[in-house]
Amino acid sequence: MDNLPLLSNLLHNVSGIIACQELTDQIPVAGVTLDSRQVNEGFIFVAVTGGQRDGHDFIPAVIQRGAAAIVGTLPKSNLGKPYIQVEDSRLALAQLAAAFHDFPARKMQIIGVTGTDGKTTTCNLIYHMLKAAGIHTGLISTVNAVIGEEFIDTGFHVTTPESPMVQDLLARMVTRNLTHVVLEATSHGLDQKRVACCEIDIAVITNITHEHLDYHGSYENYFASKARLVYELTKTQVKPMGNPRLCVFNKDDISYPRLLNTLQDKTLKDIKPITYSLSTSADLMAKNIVSKDGEMHFDLTMQSENWPVQTSLIGEYNAANILAAFGAVVCGFGISPLDALSGIKNFMGVPGRMQKIEEGQDFTAIVDFAHTPNALKVSLETARQLSAGRVIAIFGSAGLRDRIKRRLMAETSINLADITILTAEDPRTELLEDILAEMKKAAQGVGGVEGKNLFIVPDRGEAIRLGVNMANTGDLIIACGKGHEQSMCFGEVEYAWDDRIAMQAALAERLGKSGPKMPYLPTQGRN
Repeated sequence: MDNLPLLSNLLHNVSGIIACQELTDQIPVAGVTLDSRQVNEGFIFVAVTGGQRDGHDFIPAVIQRGAAAIVGTLPKSNLGKPYIQVEDSRLALAQLAAAFHDFPARKMQIIGVTGTDGKTTTCNLIYHMLKAAGIHTGLISTVNAVIGEEFIDTGFHVTTPESPMVQDLLARMVTRNLTHVVLEATSHGLDQKRVACCEIDIAVITNITHEHLDYHGSYENYFASKARLVYELTKTQVKPMGNPRLCVFNKDDISYPRLLNTLQDKTLKDIKPITYSLSTSADLMAKNIVSKDGEMHFDLTMQSENWPVQTSLIGEYNAANILAAFGAVVCGFGISPLDALSGIKNFMGVPGRMQKIEEGQDFTAIVDFAHTPNALKVSLETARQLSAGRVIAIFGSAGLRDRIKRRLMAETSINLADITILTAEDPRTELLEDILAEMKKAAQGVGGVEGKNLFIVPDRGEAIRLGVNMANTGDLIIACGKGHEQSMCFGEVEYAWDDRIAMQAALAERLGKSGPKMPYLPTQGRN
């Protein structure tokens, strides 16, 4: 237990302490966690409330496991262990985790990226641009973390990792002599303070559209959670390498007027905004967008200079993502535009984002992550541009999540695709039949006719098979909503699932060639 930080020293960095019980000096701390199962001898356990469980209920168990101290929001006494009552346990968790690792984010420059759609792609674009400029850069996204040549899985489903994992990853990046980090911040991650103490230097907000209203309750609350990334800029300590304190906003998005108004807050007076747009005057603009032969070309305009962009990414929304990333690295860090353009050209895309699946078929098959109304809209618009024939869309809507988007996505697909196939997507403990019934009703309300341009297929594997078998020469089939994810939740069980493997299996079956087996889901045989 030598060289471990002391509890008393760590607590100096925690705000909102209400009371301390049985606190003594010289207690070494071996780790910080909110997961009772991860508690080992000498750990601080932070009891977090919310969700389906209350961390305070696990205090007896963590004491048995050797916890050095417990932090929570409820009054407690006579635990036989130090107990620190705080106003906000999630903020305390982040502060303790950062202090335990000696505040690693203060030793690097951090770019935070949030948005309803496009944030993972934008993070990866920034990462590749910085790498092209010779900068030692790390990445923490909802897909994985990248430290040098090491790739680390960050979880089953997409959200920002909990603050102890974020701080641990940042600390490992410091030891590898990285100087810059790109951090993807979800609305849950921001609301739950998972990126607190991350010392953000540049904040990028791609858009704030319709998503996660099941959690946030309203668009206003959802917007406020996303906008917290801008406020994080004010909390960043002065760093030897400088503090850009720059925010990058999408001028084409409905959130832009509100974000601009947010900057009127006197606490944000030193924050510098830059804007990007595909359609109106802005600091960065994309003009003459052309997609051909699996590539996109356009002219990037910045301060009266034009830069030719060549990328394997497709879709106008990716032109917007490129502008956002370019603004962050060139305007924020002064990276050479030529280095940034090289990073764009060499970036081949994020797995599961408009990813083509090729098995020798005479039509186009794509897997995409689009799982929000806006993302589905732009994906289908892009699919229309790529297809010489029909567009066949396959997707669902997750259970225990924003119910309004079920209607919006079903309506969007009927309006933009030629054929819509509704299927399972993480129904969780909701009845899949009820979810599909909601979506079917909405689709029929805007012209969906079952058996003609609308099909309801509960089993996702069978839905993909149906789409593949319906496709004619020149058609395009696109499976949306799962992307890179490798599991699907039914009840409380995660079943191994990958849309890319399912698409390969269906294509191989149609073409009569060997290929992977269709993954199993408990809905098999229910169609």
